Amino acid sequence: MKIYTKTGDKGITSLIGGTRIPKHHIRIESYGTVDELNSYIGLIIDQGNDLHDKDVLKQIQDRLFTIGSALASDPDKSKMIIPDLQNIDIQLLEDEIDLMNNNLPELKHFILPGGNNAISFCHIARCVCRRAERLIVQLAEESFVDELIIVYMNRLSDYLFVLGRKIANDHQIPENKWIPRI
Repeated sequence: MKIYTKTGDKGITSLIGGTRIPKHHIRIESYGTVDELNSYIGLIIDQGNDLHDKDVLKQIQDRLFTIGSALASDPDKSKMIIPDLQNIDIQLLEDEIDLMNNNLPELKHFILPGGNNAISFCHIARCVCRRAERLIVQLAEESFVDELIIVYMNRLSDYLFVLGRKIANDHQIPENKWIPRI
């Protein structure tokens, strides 16, 4: 497979299905931001988390490729069979959130990002996830987007927030509580 094709040199790219669109199109922004998120998930994995968290994060990376494939497809023209997101993928995130929350202190304050690299990467990934979600919702206003993608992205940002809290708790790092000036 050749890495460079020169077909995008004029700022136009192809979707799965052959449709050519500008690289600034909301569809490209959507799956490009999902790709950015996937890279941050890789950084979280590389921080030395426990094996269970690494396994879940690798499953998330796989689902993000699934989401990226769906978003990179022209819903009207693509004949390619691509993997699909399933309700069980959302259930996994919810189960993991609940499992982590069982061992965390009750949340009584907003949490400021930071604590160590892994925690900070969780917060960065959460923010990128929220941006991807906003872009995907915007795309859904003009073109078909599987509803499960939007739900998954919403739940994933929650998962990343709770994972950051779990990492802080596992390493006995105090949370950066936001105490507003009054």
